[in-house]
Amino acid sequence: MIDTQAENWLADLAPHVVALARQAGQAILKVYEETDPAVDYKVDNSPLTQADLASHGVILNGLAHLSPEWPALSEESAEVPFERRKSWRYFWMIDPLDGTKEFLKRSGEFTVNIALMEASTPILGVVFAPVFQKMYFAAKNTGAYRADGEMVTRIRTRADGNGTVRTLMSRSHREQEDELERFAGASEKREFISMGSSLKFCLIAEGAADVYPRLGPTMEWDTAAAQCILEEAGGRMTDLEGNPMKYNKPQLRNPGFLAQGGCCSIGAVSQP
Repeated sequence: MIDTQAENWLADLAPHVVALARQAGQAILKVYEETDPAVDYKVDNSPLTQADLASHGVILNGLAHLSPEWPALSEESAEVPFERRKSWRYFWMIDPLDGTKEFLKRSGEFTVNIALMEASTPILGVVFAPVFQKMYFAAKNTGAYRADGEMVTRIRTRADGNGTVRTLMSRSHREQEDELERFAGASEKREFISMGSSLKFCLIAEGAADVYPRLGPTMEWDTAAAQCILEEAGGRMTDLEGNPMKYNKPQLRNPGFLAQGGCCSIGAVSQP
């Protein structure tokens, strides 16, 4: 674990990463404003735009100046072999444009995700939604915050468990709604909310939603920054059996998981 001095240093580092995420967001918006942005497809058939690449370039260049001693893992980088990265203590985990499908649908529900990792754990997270100009950030043991322009507000998950439990699902994976009903538990009232990208975690962190169960696969850079924000806001994220999430695994792929706020816990759930 990091000591108190390191925690203070993380708090000092956060504004620089926030500024870098804003720069990356501006690069994305330049492409977003185009009428028909060009799109390619990766080997796994996921979309790739010039906005992904522009944001990737801004972030890696900025981090190279900010912390040249720390390596970075980005969705748009060449693969780094596990044998090389398994000994990394501090490194960056980046998704330059989380929610490319929402970018192409022009819903605005996409983000820039930047996390600083200590071994298998996120210790600093920044999530920026450039269309909405909403910035979420957190550093280990310093709390979670949302910045709207110049106004910065500390955020917390909802503590009062009374009323409707608001359950999030991916806007691009609505076919999972029937499966998500299994997570309703004993709650008498449950509302399903569709949202793209890591904004789902941020909604829980600021108390606007309560639970996000994800059954299908995601990549580590999809969740690392948002997990730090959620946990610093009083929430938690585990796999479906209730185990802590681990990062920098050989395949960089997440299992199914539960992201939850400070109330309305639905516990561990075994998949059929």
